[in-house]
Amino acid sequence: MSFMFTVSPDFTPDHLSGWYIFNTWLQRQTDIAIHLEMYNDFASQHKAIKEGAIDLIYANPFDAAMLVREKGFLPLVKAEGVADEAIIAVNTESSIEDVAQFEPGTKVAFTDDPDVKMMGMIMLEPGDLDADNIVPISADTYILVAKHLLRGEADVGIFLAEVFDGLSGMVKSQLRVLVRSQISVIHHCLMIGPEMMDKRELILEKLVQMSSDEQGRGVLKSLGFENWQKVEDEEMEFMIDLMDTLMI
Repeated sequence: MSFMFTVSPDFTPDHLSGWYIFNTWLQRQTDIAIHLEMYNDFASQHKAIKEGAIDLIYANPFDAAMLVREKGFLPLVKAEGVADEAIIAVNTESSIEDVAQFEPGTKVAFTDDPDVKMMGMIMLEPGDLDADNIVPISADTYILVAKHLLRGEADVGIFLAEVFDGLSGMVKSQLRVLVRSQISVIHHCLMIGPEMMDKRELILEKLVQMSSDEQGRGVLKSLGFENWQKVEDEEMEFMIDLMDTLMI
């Protein structure tokens, strides 16, 4: 029997192979059969979660709350020094210099990444924008959000900061950042489900020691991380409470 592992669809595309390398490393270190299943969008991943098909997940902060409260998941680790932040950006040719200049009817491009969209909409509030008075431009990926801006199909785009920073120099040269969030305590988290709970300590031990040898450091580098850091249950509850507060 293999356990099912998945990764939040908002990961940086150039780290796709890194997750397969990581999964192979984890299997060898723990002698646990783990199958990595990638989903193209949040809808299909959420369906798998609701059906109980997922045992291990690198989850975004929004989904972490649901996983803990509804599915009995617990945290393992987070990427050390990495936080989820959102960026509001426009085409360099846009006349907008400040979010307060936006008006109702603004075309806003975003993905279905729930925590990033939430942070982005909060940052657009100075322009009196909300879900009821914008023209939503939904995109499957952040690359497509950028394309909507470059083609003039959207007035403003909401990005996961990590992904925006990883865009090509040519694309970024045509975009201008208006604001970047600085919340610093919201982050993705590797989480473990009820069916694997008896293996939590073993997996946790291997992960926190991952950077102590050359092979482990190489796998981490393929993910764009330097080290894993243990996430205490209390820290996870604090983040979930914070997400609830931001959503009010």
